[in-house]
Amino acid sequence: MEPTGTIVFATVGVTSFGFDVFSSPVPPPPLPSTAPGAERRHTDGVSVNFNAQFVDDAAEEVAFVSERGGAAGLFVCRPGDERAEPLPAVEGSLFHDRPTVRGGRMYFVSAHERPPVPFRSWAAVYVTDLARKETARVSPPGVVDMSPAVSASGELVAVASYGHRPWAFDFRVLETEVAVFRAADPAGRVVVAARGGWPAWHGEGTVFFHRVAEDGWWSVFRVDISPETLEPTGAERRVTPPGLHCFTPAAVGRGGGGRWIAVATRRKGRAQRHVELFDLETEQFTPLTERLNPELHHYNPFFSPSGHRVGYHRFRGAGAAGDSVVPHLQPVRSPVRSLRMLRVNGTFPSFSPDAAHLAMNGDFFKTPGVSILRSDGRKRWVLTREPNLFYTAWSPTESGVVFTSMGPIFETHKATVRIARLEFDAGELAPDRDEVAATLKVLTRPESGNDAFPAVSPCGKWIVFRSGRSGHKNLYIVDAAHGEDGAGEGTIRRLTDGEWIDTMPSWSPDGSLIAFSSNRHDPTNAAVFSIYLVRPDGSGLRRVHVAGPAGSPEAEKERINHVCFSPDSEWLLFTANFGGVMAEPISAPNQFQPYGDLHACRLDGSGLVRLTCNAYENGTPAWGPTPAAGLLGSLALDDPPPAGAGDESLGEFDEPLWLTCDV
Repeated sequence: MEPTGTIVFATVGVTSFGFDVFSSPVPPPPLPSTAPGAERRHTDGVSVNFNAQFVDDAAEEVAFVSERGGAAGLFVCRPGDERAEPLPAVEGSLFHDRPTVRGGRMYFVSAHERPPVPFRSWAAVYVTDLARKETARVSPPGVVDMSPAVSASGELVAVASYGHRPWAFDFRVLETEVAVFRAADPAGRVVVAARGGWPAWHGEGTVFFHRVAEDGWWSVFRVDISPETLEPTGAERRVTPPGLHCFTPAAVGRGGGGRWIAVATRRKGRAQRHVELFDLETEQFTPLTERLNPELHHYNPFFSPSGHRVGYHRFRGAGAAGDSVVPHLQPVRSPVRSLRMLRVNGTFPSFSPDAAHLAMNGDFFKTPGVSILRSDGRKRWVLTREPNLFYTAWSPTESGVVFTSMGPIFETHKATVRIARLEFDAGELAPDRDEVAATLKVLTRPESGNDAFPAVSPCGKWIVFRSGRSGHKNLYIVDAAHGEDGAGEGTIRRLTDGEWIDTMPSWSPDGSLIAFSSNRHDPTNAAVFSIYLVRPDGSGLRRVHVAGPAGSPEAEKERINHVCFSPDSEWLLFTANFGGVMAEPISAPNQFQPYGDLHACRLDGSGLVRLTCNAYENGTPAWGPTPAAGLLGSLALDDPPPAGAGDESLGEFDEPLWLTCDV
């Protein structure tokens, strides 16, 4: 039996990007930036559009990645067309990236082939004959390739590759190598740089790439190769100087390559990422996008075949033509037909008893508190704007009770975090209201330390939660109405005990089990978590082995969090690191864990299925029932959000937080 129901989850920042693909002439036009031709938009403003390449010499037609349709697919925009057209890639794949069209063939990354073992990236390079619409794998079996670059002739390909090596759990600076091969002989590859990524062809005999230099600055390097043997003809050389970060290089592939390369830069004293031109002859930078949009981030430059234009993607801008609303709920393509997948514009969602509503947190800094959302995404009410609230758990027996955590998130066991009960009148969730009054009742004592992540028993009488009161984070059970200061039944009961971390519990809908994440199998390592099950009376504690059997190397590498049960209590849903990284994290805005994808398995760890596949961090899921009429099921993958069913996109997102200029 396949899992069924509706999964609602959060993704860090992705719904607010609103990217489109733009280009500017080379060299840049004189200021002001409003001069004709200073910047041209190539994509149609639908969804999120990024990682493009020019298709034609006129620099009008672009192939690009778009999130429209609920997953990262490949599209082309042509002059005069109102909407983009899909390109023939891999039907059913949830992830595509970096399309390049040369001579009627399109090279790209897809992630539709599952590796035989966990902790390997699913990314591999494929090629589609656009006339025949036939696709073949380019990467040899078992090889992980990303960031493909194709020379102007279409005969040579360069990739950032793990080769046959497993993912080394790197995600800030990937330990990939740069390999080149002939399009006609993908297996005959030559490693031209032992460490590097994002290759770009300069003519047919030079490859540029980026990596972190010995002095700590992201920099662009070059290696010259023999077109006959593909072997390097000399040592690799650093191109860009220290003192600024330079990454995601682009070069001109035709006629020897020209004098410019384009790079994305991050300079000291500047908050934005910008595209600049670097003169290979004078070794001087010329600003490009900072002259046009100084307050916006610009990503992943690419040249037209002639070298006369540089493209990139950026936030399309508040008020710009195109999608401008971040929907409250966004349908996401599911790999399992019996499962409905919805991305919530918030965090920590939970279902009401009748699944007609969701409770959720917003952004912890800009939109704190707890909100209630209709489960078709068409209406949202603010329950409280109280700061420092995280996590929601809707009582399964009380339509007007939501439990939450009150205090700072991601803190030690000593921090003061308390379990709180929010009470409100569910009858006030009316179309003509935007706010509903709520009463907050604190259930745990301030001196008890870090109490968080409440989960309610199916009878609604008990709460299981994580607490640091013993000096270690373990699980406790308390009365859902009275808390630990209540009379009689309000007394707290310890469920787990040990010098490790037990956290994020979930009570099964049938009441028989509590699932949680723990590092008790390796208490000295706060980065490895696995799923454990225990009965509410504390008996029957066992580990669910998902990645591999007990004692295997794979079992000790699990990083599993946010576990919860299916409505029938037969499946577990969680976020995990099993699929590795799908793309180079430096090329995108910040994702704390760009390897976090949703997975599901049966209670014994069998039947593992990957539910999301992208370069983002997905998490905090909730699993509800199969959609009923008027509930959850009225959102189609390609539908724009209804009027008033979202927030205005501001394009406010961060650079990778580990990318600093304080080297």
